[in-house]
Amino acid sequence: MYFLTGWPRRLLCPLRSEEEPFHIQPNSHRFYFAVLSETQLSIWFSRPSVLIVSYIESATAAAQFGSYQKAEWKPDDSKIAVATAKGYILLFDVLGGRDDKYLYEPVYPRGSTRVKVTQGYKEEQCAPALSLVMNRPVDLEAPITSLQSLQDNLLVCTTDGYLHVLHWDGLGSNGRQAISLTAIPFSLDLQSSRGGPSLDLGGVFIHCMEYCVTLDGFAVVLSDGRLGFITPLSNTITADQLQGVWAADVNDGTCVAVNNKYRLMAFGCASGSVLVYMIDTATGSMQLSHKLELTPKHYPDIYNKTGPVKLIRWSPDYSVVMVTWECGGLSLWSVFGAHLICTLGEDFAYRSDGTRKDPIKISSMSWGAEGYHLWVISKKQERRRQEEELQQQEGDTIPPAHSSLQPGILQFHFIKSALTVNPCMSNQEQVLLHGEDRLFLTCGDPTQVSSSSEAHPRVHLHPRDGSPLHRPPNPDSSLSQGLSTLLGHKHWHVVQIHSTYLESNWPIRFAAIDTAGQCMAVAGRRGFAHYSLLTRKWKLFGNISQEQNMTVTGGLAWWNDFVVVACYNFVEQQEQLRLYQRSTNLDNAFASVTKLHSHTLLLNVFRDMVILFRADCSICLYSLEKKDVQNPTASVELLQEVSMSRYIPHPALVVSVTLTSVRTETGITLKAPQQACMAESIMLNLAGQLIMLQRDRSGPQVREKETPVNTKKLLPFCPPVVLAQCVENVWTTCRSNRKKRHLLEALWLSCGEAGMKVWLPLFPRDHRKPHSFLSRRIMLPFHINIYPLAVLFEDALVLGATNETVLYDGLQGSSEPLEALIPYCTVERTSQIYLHHILRQLLVRNLGEQALMLAQSCASLPYFPHVMELMVHVVLEEEATSREPIPDPLLPTVAKFITEFPLFLQTIVHCARKTEYALWNYLFAAVGNPKDLFEECLIAQDLDTAASYLIILQNMEVPAVSRQHATLLFNTALEQGKWDLCRHMIRFLKAIGSGEMETPPPTPTTHEPSTTGGFEFFRNRSISLSQSADSITTGKFNLQKTFSMPSGPSVKGRDAECAENMYIDMMLWRHARHLLEQVRLRDLGCFSAQLGFELIGWLCRERNRVARVDDFVSALKRLHKDFLWPFPVIPVGSLSSPLKNGRCRTVLSTQLLKSQSADNLLNNGMDTAPPKGVPTNHTWLDRIGQGPKDLDTASSTHSNQHSPQTHDAFLSLLTNKVEEYSVGSATDLTETSSMVDGDWTMVDENASTLSLSQAELEHISMELANKGPHKSQVQLRYLLHVFMEAGCLEWCVVIGLILRDANVIKQVIGFLDSPEVPRETLKSVKSGLLAVDAWASTDCLGYKPFLSIIQQQLQQLMDAAAGEQVPPESFQPSGQSSKLGGSEGLGGAAMSRAEDSRGAPPPLGLALPTLEPAAGFTRPPSEDCPPDETEEQGEEEGSYDCTLS
Repeated sequence: MYFLTGWPRRLLCPLRSEEEPFHIQPNSHRFYFAVLSETQLSIWFSRPSVLIVSYIESATAAAQFGSYQKAEWKPDDSKIAVATAKGYILLFDVLGGRDDKYLYEPVYPRGSTRVKVTQGYKEEQCAPALSLVMNRPVDLEAPITSLQSLQDNLLVCTTDGYLHVLHWDGLGSNGRQAISLTAIPFSLDLQSSRGGPSLDLGGVFIHCMEYCVTLDGFAVVLSDGRLGFITPLSNTITADQLQGVWAADVNDGTCVAVNNKYRLMAFGCASGSVLVYMIDTATGSMQLSHKLELTPKHYPDIYNKTGPVKLIRWSPDYSVVMVTWECGGLSLWSVFGAHLICTLGEDFAYRSDGTRKDPIKISSMSWGAEGYHLWVISKKQERRRQEEELQQQEGDTIPPAHSSLQPGILQFHFIKSALTVNPCMSNQEQVLLHGEDRLFLTCGDPTQVSSSSEAHPRVHLHPRDGSPLHRPPNPDSSLSQGLSTLLGHKHWHVVQIHSTYLESNWPIRFAAIDTAGQCMAVAGRRGFAHYSLLTRKWKLFGNISQEQNMTVTGGLAWWNDFVVVACYNFVEQQEQLRLYQRSTNLDNAFASVTKLHSHTLLLNVFRDMVILFRADCSICLYSLEKKDVQNPTASVELLQEVSMSRYIPHPALVVSVTLTSVRTETGITLKAPQQACMAESIMLNLAGQLIMLQRDRSGPQVREKETPVNTKKLLPFCPPVVLAQCVENVWTTCRSNRKKRHLLEALWLSCGEAGMKVWLPLFPRDHRKPHSFLSRRIMLPFHINIYPLAVLFEDALVLGATNETVLYDGLQGSSEPLEALIPYCTVERTSQIYLHHILRQLLVRNLGEQALMLAQSCASLPYFPHVMELMVHVVLEEEATSREPIPDPLLPTVAKFITEFPLFLQTIVHCARKTEYALWNYLFAAVGNPKDLFEECLIAQDLDTAASYLIILQNMEVPAVSRQHATLLFNTALEQGKWDLCRHMIRFLKAIGSGEMETPPPTPTTHEPSTTGGFEFFRNRSISLSQSADSITTGKFNLQKTFSMPSGPSVKGRDAECAENMYIDMMLWRHARHLLEQVRLRDLGCFSAQLGFELIGWLCRERNRVARVDDFVSALKRLHKDFLWPFPVIPVGSLSSPLKNGRCRTVLSTQLLKSQSADNLLNNGMDTAPPKGVPTNHTWLDRIGQGPKDLDTASSTHSNQHSPQTHDAFLSLLTNKVEEYSVGSATDLTETSSMVDGDWTMVDENASTLSLSQAELEHISMELANKGPHKSQVQLRYLLHVFMEAGCLEWCVVIGLILRDANVIKQVIGFLDSPEVPRETLKSVKSGLLAVDAWASTDCLGYKPFLSIIQQQLQQLMDAAAGEQVPPESFQPSGQSSKLGGSEGLGGAAMSRAEDSRGAPPPLGLALPTLEPAAGFTRPPSEDCPPDETEEQGEEEGSYDCTLS
């Protein structure tokens, strides 16, 4: 509403004077301020805030009249009356200078357009020169307590109990009369005034008095503390025509201020509270409306120590009231008691070190023009004391007249909501605040506003202003800007108002923003200006006389691209309704002008209609229509006039007028007809009473369908109905949304201290006929913690603003500067959810079905879980902490309501964890046993929520129950691979067992497992996989190993801890056994790496138990599936077409399949030379048939298991990836190599590109297709190493088969000769390999070439196993597959290794063994020689720095 901003400004008096100002009185427009000191009357100007003139009384006159005390302006500002201490009224004439005489004149540069164009123009931008002349004084012969101006009269109250009526123009004895207070009858109400009890007013006088225009009477505070209201029964003020009522039970009144707009009287009391009274229109008695007082909750230190109320001042628009007390301080309330600001608490009252400041004591204060400033005069003794201290500190170096604490005036700056003066802003979803020279708005940057229709907002530019054309909004489409722009941050979008406009038209009186939040308009004293966020430019009237010849009277509003203005034309002396197009120049030539018959007070826009409220208490409805697309103009047509004079006592009482589509019969049908879009009712805020006029549909409705559409005949309105009291603001929207009808068809009210109210429609469910007793709508009150400024209807949010303070006490000392005394004030955006309040209110009223419909319509909101949580939390806190038993508790109903939503389990546990433990029993008595809820989480597979319930159980149950449920959750988490949760559970179980659980563990957060395959276990071992392990962040998992293998006495500590560790180890072992039994090697590897499980030690123990392979074929199939490893296939196409230049092509394909990218390939190719002595004209098929004697020099494509291709490379033979790898990379290699090596003749002489035949491409593609993902290859290599180290030889054979790695098979069969290996293992490997061979012969021929490669080792195995020869044919591949596989002999592998090792030095820690021809394979490998495959892996992937035992 109103918000303090910045620091107050101190205005110094330029005249040297020992006197202190103590009273300030503004004139009617608040442009001039009369400031009194003891013998001095000064007049100040508001903008600029400067002193114009001072009148200093002579010493003799001062002795005669006494010191000045109070002042009052004549309504036309031509005279000032001053009351003196000895009972005199001094009258001063305020004389203006000549037309060209000014106090301060602006100096313009030559050629400036700002020269005097219209009469009085220059005078409005600079302070006029005034003079004061004193007339003959009037002696009233008694001290004066109050002055009040009333039209041509001046009312003066004196301590002798008289009310003097003086005439401004003739203050002599002829023009005055005195009315004794005792002659005025006082009673409790006007009905009993003549015969009822009357006050005894002997010796009583009027202490304070103020006139209320709209009540036509005087609010008075009597000298005995009683409160009263005196009303004249006729137009003349005479003794026999005055009647008084008094307020019962109050006798400590101190001061009074009246609110003309809301017909309220605020009386200050000695207790420190302010009593706000209204007059009951029926009886005429004074009724207490509400109280303004500080609460002990927010101000525990000061709420009862403020002293009596000193002053009360309503703002110029009557929307807020400022209060100060005898002890000092300022406090601001809205009209119906919402507390906004207080300077007696927080940073205003305390320094940063916690010491208390003295509050500023105020002797007089007054609001400035339009409420942008509060002029404050602080008490003189306080300033004197500060000044003396300052002079002592400075050593009297500064003369008193120029000291910083020179007698002066403080000016507090305020910014206010546009709703206070322009209530038509209530149908917008933006917050718009305006200060005296700038606008603050919440809407986001126009570039961020979603515009699906325009991907490029710069495409459609209007020729006139270069800004994107505004499309007329579709009323049914959602115009909500979305939460990102409206709630994205705390900062405001600040727009500086154009200085040229401000210079001559200050103060800004109205401000408006359009629906999209991109255009603003402001109106000052004359004319108006508008601004576009899209162009970042202001538009002002080009013709200054047009600007100065109009003043906005009824407010501003936007309709599509037009500014709608209700204004007064000074030239034609006529009220007008004007529409100005946004994109054209601001000129009357482009305006649509409609003449009005009466002065317009309020304006509002609903869809394509304008509603005006006029000074004759009538309401006019106009239709708006846009014409001519090229040069758009608007046509205005009068639709309807409604006279309200019967219901409205005074036109100034109407706060706002709104056209809405709200109807009381909405609940009749779910099928929303056109009525949802039509203007169905008028909402009128009459002095805080919300009155609704609804269209009368009781007459015959048939004619409406028969009449043509273009007829404008509208239905009449029913008599008004009062909907609510104490209403400050009303929000409604013209949009419609079938999914959120509850929220969009509701009416939202802000009711000050009472919070908010919503008038919610009730719909029957599933098209059922509603109950006859069911109301169509219901008014639900709810409290929020912020002052509402806008409602986001669909998002169920209220937007507001709040004052924040920043302490600045860097300048310490005996005398603090003003900046250290008062903190710097800022205004921050804020918002609040209200949905849980409404749902709760509906449940309280047994409207659960309506609550469910409303909640389901909002279930997609991102904060809906928070709404549910808040509802449970608020009800729980209220009921569980209640001292009296609750007869009908709401918590079970709320719990049952929440079970309708899938987030029930999370809501309950989150609420419980944010609530103190003492309330848990009450909560779970209503929602169910936490053990049952825990089990429901496990059934629903919601493990994180189950972990939260575990913490609840740990606090509410014995440790055995916690352990039981924790074990259950731990096993489930292990099964699902939730490793973060597993780590938390290990810690949790340890803590339960050791009894050290002082604080419950935090709720586990969901962490995705590492996407690299997650073998972090490698980091602490001797193997480094450069491509997988190094990419893992080091600090992600800091879990220590949970157990150690029983290899030595390493278990230490207390028995309980040992037992707990053993308990956890048993569960981990059981899970590992379960994974191995189900052949889930990939899960076993992840389990080991993530939880630090000692896999090798455990496998050593289980080597002859669970770590056996029962079925080699099914194990092989399962590995193919788990590691996404393709089954090998035979490239048929390569068998029918011989290759040209076989040597180079073979080397090429070897290199190609090894390479990871073209760059890698290039580097490898540069360092690789072909082996000597190989014939260059042999074809691939020729070499396939070569015998073992040639295998040592033949090239091979064996090293395909190194190919780290991506997953999508083997999905298809001719995908883009394959072509890129095969053709592109080969070309790069060949062109480079041909320059290096002279005998490489692969480049065609007639063309610069390499041509590969279809057969070669198919073969290369097939080789790529037989590989799995690189990550899977790394993981399989790791597992191979683990099983080899643990001695699980059967698994080594299976992994060697899937990798098609002959070295592994060779090494394992070598190990099988060892006497340590049991015979069962030897038989198992033999039978397994025979089974694989049988399966490959029938189902997977792609394995036959590899089986033929390892034929010799298999023969050796057969010899060892059975001591009998198996016919060699049993392992020969059938047909041509043996020829194809022949080239994949181990000699080829050795040769390719020789080529690879020449180009690069051997990795650290690896001694390269001497290469032997294939004929030497009869010798088993020695144990000190690492497997050859390991060496190649070291070159490609990193180094295995380990020995196998």
